Amino acid sequence: MSQISLSDLNAADKADFVAALANVVEYSPWIAEGIAGQRPFAGINQLHAALMAAIQSAEPDLQMALIRAHPDLANKTQRAAGLTAESNAEQNSAGLDRLSEAEYAAFERANHAYRTKFSIPYIVCARRYTKDSILRDFETRLQNIAKTEIRRALEEIGRISALRLDQLVAADDKLKVHGRLSTHVLDNHAGKPAPGIAVELVELAALGESRVIARAVTNHDGRTDAPLIGGRPLPIGRYELQFSVGKYFAARGVQMSDPPFLDDIPLRFAISEPEGHYHVPLLVTPWSYSTYRGS
Repeated sequence: MSQISLSDLNAADKADFVAALANVVEYSPWIAEGIAGQRPFAGINQLHAALMAAIQSAEPDLQMALIRAHPDLANKTQRAAGLTAESNAEQNSAGLDRLSEAEYAAFERANHAYRTKFSIPYIVCARRYTKDSILRDFETRLQNIAKTEIRRALEEIGRISALRLDQLVAADDKLKVHGRLSTHVLDNHAGKPAPGIAVELVELAALGESRVIARAVTNHDGRTDAPLIGGRPLPIGRYELQFSVGKYFAARGVQMSDPPFLDDIPLRFAISEPEGHYHVPLLVTPWSYSTYRGS
């Protein structure tokens, strides 16, 4: 996706401004039309705040039309008919394009129960969730009253629009929409960082298959060259980091049992703060290991 500078947005005529922001909020150009006269915006945070103020101050029937413009999640019929490019990418980021039949059935039940109770689609910023955590969120929100869910839907639309703006508009300031997951390995046997250890990050799933979402090898500092997840929110969910330490110690001539006491080490953890920084290190010897949440 090519970006447009905030200065160009500020200088554009109204029609071009509205066209540029057409897909920031699903099928709702009236929002961009309503804030065009507030330019120039000093930064992308001010632009997003104006979008949200326009939504929050809109008449209830307009707010409901905005909510109902959004698609259901993992709906085969709607996907076949065609989603906006943004919605399609957002659903795919949570793995909703590769569900098992059991998972499709679970989403169908959840969507039906939600629409039956609230008469609106369930809206969530999918980039901030895994498929498992979306299903858990469905269950939690089904306990709410309609007024709460309308407010929550508008909040989620705000998060979705912030991520879309972040991808679309280049500005000097930044929206706080990204998190970071990092790791490093410390060889406590040698008392130094451990280079050359293969690392895999697995997104754990309850119904379908778990999937490897990142692979890396530690560098001379015992860290990976890039974050395991970066430049996006950290999806709420459960994960496993897998470290191949047996080959590392064998390559360094450390005397070990056969098979080695520690070969591949799995660390399971959960993420609950999509815009946070999770640092999950491994401190290891051939006979022991530990971890913690660092910064």
